[in-house]
Amino acid sequence: MKHDPDPPLHEFAPTTRFTDRAADYARYRPDYPAAAIDAMLAGLGDPARVIAVDVGAGTGISARQLAERGAQVLAVEPNQAMRAAAEPHPRVQWRGGTAEALDVPSEVADLALCAQSFHWFRPYEAIAELHRVLRPGGRLALMWNARDRGDALTGEFIEAIHAVHGEHPAESRPFDPAVVSAAGLFDPPRLVEVPHAQTLDRAGFQGRATSASYVPLEGPGSAELARLLDAVFDRHAEGGRVTMRYRTDLWLSTRRTRPGS
Repeated sequence: MKHDPDPPLHEFAPTTRFTDRAADYARYRPDYPAAAIDAMLAGLGDPARVIAVDVGAGTGISARQLAERGAQVLAVEPNQAMRAAAEPHPRVQWRGGTAEALDVPSEVADLALCAQSFHWFRPYEAIAELHRVLRPGGRLALMWNARDRGDALTGEFIEAIHAVHGEHPAESRPFDPAVVSAAGLFDPPRLVEVPHAQTLDRAGFQGRATSASYVPLEGPGSAELARLLDAVFDRHAEGGRVTMRYRTDLWLSTRRTRPGS
């Protein structure tokens, strides 16, 4: 049997792989820039009337940001440890379910968001589910914080991880926006790019690395990564802190009423 040399990311156990690092994820992952949240909500009317579904919501970083704007958020996350690590918010309701089988009624949402998560899904099955839960004319938002490899500190952070683990497919697989409109369920998406930054102390810099599911948490690789990151931190720290640089990519599309319409 011939094996696919580049298996899709949904074959890498996405619903369980963050179980042992949910606390680091909640504490050390960056939020999303206000301008990206603005663009996501623009034209949807009063945010207090917006119902949003956050799919693959993790520990609720993006869900809380939407809720702080007034939206009512249904946060869908299959990993119980990630849900348990989420800080509660009165306008965020949590539930299990996967992107391919959302525990959400049909045509209930004005906005469907996948923040730092769509790459783990079965794309075409997920697109069909996102279409199902959105109201006609509803908005789909796919968002990632991409590490800025042109920034000196951020580039050295990436190099340290690669030195002990190599480049994981989750880092190297580009998003293909054509999957959004391929079935005729959504308009071709448009891209909004926003610069973003995250300031971290030494523990946070280490924790930002271990929040990634492919980074070793114990053994020689973990010790070597900690040593390398300490050296990077020492080269760049000012006042005991460093700043990671990101480019937030936000892809926005509109749900079609009927396929191809």
